[in-house]
Amino acid sequence: MSMRFGVFVPQGWRNDLDEIADPVEQYEAMTQVAKLADAGPWDSVWVYDHFHTFPEPTMNTTFEAWTVSATLARDTSRVNIGQMVGCNGYRHPALYAKMASTVDVASRGRLYAGLGAGWYEHEWKAYGYVWSEVPERMAAFREAVQIVHKMWTEDRPVFTGKHYHIDQPINEPKGVRKPHPSFWLGGGGEKVTLKLVAQYADGCNLGNGDPEVIAQKLAVLRRHCDNLGRDYDRINKSTSLNLTLNDTTADIKRKVEQIAGAGADYVIVYFPRVAYDHEPLLRFAEEVVPQFS
Repeated sequence: MSMRFGVFVPQGWRNDLDEIADPVEQYEAMTQVAKLADAGPWDSVWVYDHFHTFPEPTMNTTFEAWTVSATLARDTSRVNIGQMVGCNGYRHPALYAKMASTVDVASRGRLYAGLGAGWYEHEWKAYGYVWSEVPERMAAFREAVQIVHKMWTEDRPVFTGKHYHIDQPINEPKGVRKPHPSFWLGGGGEKVTLKLVAQYADGCNLGNGDPEVIAQKLAVLRRHCDNLGRDYDRINKSTSLNLTLNDTTADIKRKVEQIAGAGADYVIVYFPRVAYDHEPLLRFAEEVVPQFS
């Protein structure tokens, strides 16, 4: 199976810029990774949509996802730029659609617009967002996906739901990529998220690199596609691969083979110290990517 690869840039959320003191140098370290990916065989660069560090909130840098997406759109020329994934609770879906349309134009059609229901409770509360339990967040997420799709495909969309409503907002330009910006949904919920993927999405992200979970969730996605008459093969089926400092090239190849065997066709890689050491990124590009192209 042919695979494509993306890479997370060091954004600070995982304490991966802490050894750089100056915030301008931190930003440049992040940008440099994106530029290296742009010059290599990578299909995309990705950011997280979080406001402060994980797993513990610390007084360290975390750059905001959509601001980063916009700047990386202008600092690169080839790679796609995505969020894995945007948190629905942090922006009204109509605003999200408008922002994504703008970044799609800024990147000349290279946006992978990611959206998910959100999960980081402490962060929601710290920033003043109203936290709700899973059923409520998933219900809002379902409405949001519909609104975003309408904003990208209709001139004067109307939607009235329990959580959101819109009344003929004008979203011009809608983007560059046709028929609309590439829409990626994150999460493996079998009743809501994967059905929304089958209905609306160009890509999904699930399984967190676990082949057994990936295979299980993709089987569910295929059933939803069959029921809805959607071409399953037209959906990018991605997962994240979090590498460690001890992973050898052989280890990495084996992990990717297992992921591919489970049915995923897209891998988004996180390198823990890539802000300080580009060698693992370059080695992956030279020794792993060609094996799966």
